[in-house]
Amino acid sequence: MTGPGPIRGILFDMDGLLLDSETLSLDAFTLGAHDLGYDMPLEFARQMIGLPGDACAQLVIDRYGPEIDLDGLFRAQNRHLHALVDAGKLVLKKGVLPLLDYLDERSLPRAIATSSSRDRTEMHLRHMGIYDRFDAIITRDDVTRGKPDPEPYLRAAEAIGIASAYCLALEDSHNGARAAHAAGIRVIVVPDLMAPNEEIIGKAHAIMNDLHEVRDFIARAD
Repeated sequence: MTGPGPIRGILFDMDGLLLDSETLSLDAFTLGAHDLGYDMPLEFARQMIGLPGDACAQLVIDRYGPEIDLDGLFRAQNRHLHALVDAGKLVLKKGVLPLLDYLDERSLPRAIATSSSRDRTEMHLRHMGIYDRFDAIITRDDVTRGKPDPEPYLRAAEAIGIASAYCLALEDSHNGARAAHAAGIRVIVVPDLMAPNEEIIGKAHAIMNDLHEVRDFIARAD
């Protein structure tokens, strides 16, 4: 189960993997759209999971037309998301702290590769008290091509100085799993709002229920 080499570095997605934030983000999108007079079904908003901002914007334009106020929509979404976070709705996913504690014990370097912006990433990680527990953070502001392109994961592996073959990526989204796989990095998928389809099952090193299982897997690999 360990793949082509030992695990020497861990690369994390953030939303839906470390933070239980995907539902909050989708709710904030639908509320923001309502502010602008648009109905945005959750089924449509779910298509944005794991996509960089420009791809989300294109989805919105394709559905609602080029006349929609994209800047206004994203500002409204951000405002509602801030309110949800301030209300204490943002929480860590199951197993985050035990996994990070184990990585500290083993002195395993780790990075985040996320499709979120730098500002939002830092704000949410600091809010949850885990910002300083990562050696590097790669956001959508640090790459020219977001997931499913491999660039975010290649940059993250480079940032911690570990070759792709010796990294393990942890993802919840389809596009994130595609990005890690395309980068030549073993990926464990811990599903959040999207169940893995046949393609993702084929690309994943394993499908696990939570980060407790991931910790046990890394311990066995050690």
